Amino acid sequence: MLFAAFTSALVVRRGLGDDWTGIPLPAILWWNTAALVVSSVALELAQRALRGGLRQSFNIFWSVGTALGLVFLGGQYLAWLQLQAAGVYVATTPGSSFFYVMTVAHAVHLAGGVCALMYIEIQALRLQLGPGKRTAVEVSRIYWHFMAGLWIYLMLLFRFWG
Repeated sequence: MLFAAFTSALVVRRGLGDDWTGIPLPAILWWNTAALVVSSVALELAQRALRGGLRQSFNIFWSVGTALGLVFLGGQYLAWLQLQAAGVYVATTPGSSFFYVMTVAHAVHLAGGVCALMYIEIQALRLQLGPGKRTAVEVSRIYWHFMAGLWIYLMLLFRFWG
């Protein structure tokens, strides 16, 4: 709902005046997108490995997915630094304001997801990922897929509307 409200506000604000200018998207954002998509695929493969009883494969895929989530967050930080180096700040234009607010909100949600992934990672490596924790695996995986899909939406929004 938060991102639907942000999108609605962006569309309305963009239509209110002629001062809207988009921002140049740093190239690292496309690498971040790839990292997040591959991370989502790795978590899907981990889930399938777990269902098949392949615990070692689960650990490997889940570790890759978690690591790529951390790579994405680091890449986001680098993208914000690149924008600031180019003179694009939160208050530079209405478009830059929406970009920062929406990408920071996404990053905060994604950081929560990384915490969940790391919790499962630790439980799996300690061999404490019994049947009672399978729901946590499933919920975390679904949340992660949602965050990846949301990121793709944001990239398309800022590429074509931002």
